[in-house]
Amino acid sequence: MFEKSSTRRPGLVLAAVAVVQFLVSLDLSVVNLGLPRIADALGFSEVGLTWVIHAYALTFGGLLLLGGKLADRFGRKRVLLLGLALFGLASLLGGFAQNPGQLVAARAAQGVGAAALAPAALSLLTATFPSGKARVRAFGIWSAMNAAGGALGVLIGGVLTQYAGWRWVMFVNVPMAVIAFALASRSIATDLPAQPRGRPDVLGAVLATAGMTLFVFGIVRTDQYSWTSLVTWGTLALAIALLAAFIAVERRTTRDPLIRLGLFGNRAVAGANAYNLLLGAAMASSFYFISLYLQRVLGTSPALTGLQFLPLALGVVVGSVLAVKLGYRVAPRTLVVGGGLLTAAGFAWFGLISSDGSFASDVLGPSIVLSLGFGLCLGPVVSIATTGVAPYETGTASGLLASSRQIGASLGLAALGTAAYERTGPAATPEALTAGYALGMTLGAALLLVAVAVALTVLPRVSPAEPVVLTKKGLQ
Repeated sequence: MFEKSSTRRPGLVLAAVAVVQFLVSLDLSVVNLGLPRIADALGFSEVGLTWVIHAYALTFGGLLLLGGKLADRFGRKRVLLLGLALFGLASLLGGFAQNPGQLVAARAAQGVGAAALAPAALSLLTATFPSGKARVRAFGIWSAMNAAGGALGVLIGGVLTQYAGWRWVMFVNVPMAVIAFALASRSIATDLPAQPRGRPDVLGAVLATAGMTLFVFGIVRTDQYSWTSLVTWGTLALAIALLAAFIAVERRTTRDPLIRLGLFGNRAVAGANAYNLLLGAAMASSFYFISLYLQRVLGTSPALTGLQFLPLALGVVVGSVLAVKLGYRVAPRTLVVGGGLLTAAGFAWFGLISSDGSFASDVLGPSIVLSLGFGLCLGPVVSIATTGVAPYETGTASGLLASSRQIGASLGLAALGTAAYERTGPAATPEALTAGYALGMTLGAALLLVAVAVALTVLPRVSPAEPVVLTKKGLQ
């Protein structure tokens, strides 16, 4: 059991967690529009340049579960502060990188720091706001910062790249990490375990981390090796074998396993993670396709492209605020279903883009619909996934949820990107590119409809602003 965290400054805890989540989400997208200038400045090859993105995705996605477990075992505050320190230092060193190897190493270190601080922050939010209206409001703010960071990252990255230089897409993280560190140091009480619960599950940690890292690696490498290649099949087969070995080890481990497999018997945890994986798969591809459509088809500059993502970011914030207002009267599952359907409608609308279109006619409307739906469902699904979980497992559950989103994002981007490329073909004309991007967005709508079906059939019915209660008889 953990010592009870301080509740004297819940507002500061919420502020610290919000800054942390914005920081983590920002770094998933802030470097995207700077990639061409990074390649020119440091001498990246076309293939090597992708590792500026993949290095962060691999370490972040592969180590999230371990990061959650460390937060449970050694204390949320300690792991959060350690993750922030590493993230800030890696960002500073990355901004001073002089060659490709240094920048890729810095991005990987950023991913390690993010994998530590993201589940620790979410676990702190769950512990500080266990139920009721305060929980609805807290997760609404968290969801707004989560999605706004991803969307605003494109805007910030484009503006910084064009007017300040690409190095500032790394430096921008440093002051935010310092602010979050100061807030967390002052507002969060030490929550070390009263007693160790056994020896750490080192073998389980190695197998899970290696399996998930290799799984993400196999997916992101499909930009070079097709889904039918022996390299892809062999990598994914080895990843599955490692994960199967992890499950076997966890079944035999009785002393402090990395993740208690019985956690998946909780319908809220299982359903929310399945929904989150599909949501992540669709949303990651949407940022990719919209950015390419604006720049490669409509001929928009990097800074203007970032600016045109602003309605999407604001729509997510508005959707998150609506989720808070409605969360006092509407069940979380209803918000998840409604938000998923609205997001699917936005994707389907994007599937109608034209090669001779414009931002006003082809991007603005669907961006607003998509972002409102995303904002509506993001907070409630996180709240569902972490409610009813024992206090000593909240970090693990948070890491699992973040990992499902990251793996979903990698899988969705690789799968939908491949489908779009095959539709486009070798002739990269505006018409061919548009056809590929439209197909990718239409497939994103289909993924969200599957997510809605999961929510309707798996997620438990819970009253508005009330916790899911786990008893000896099961979920209530």
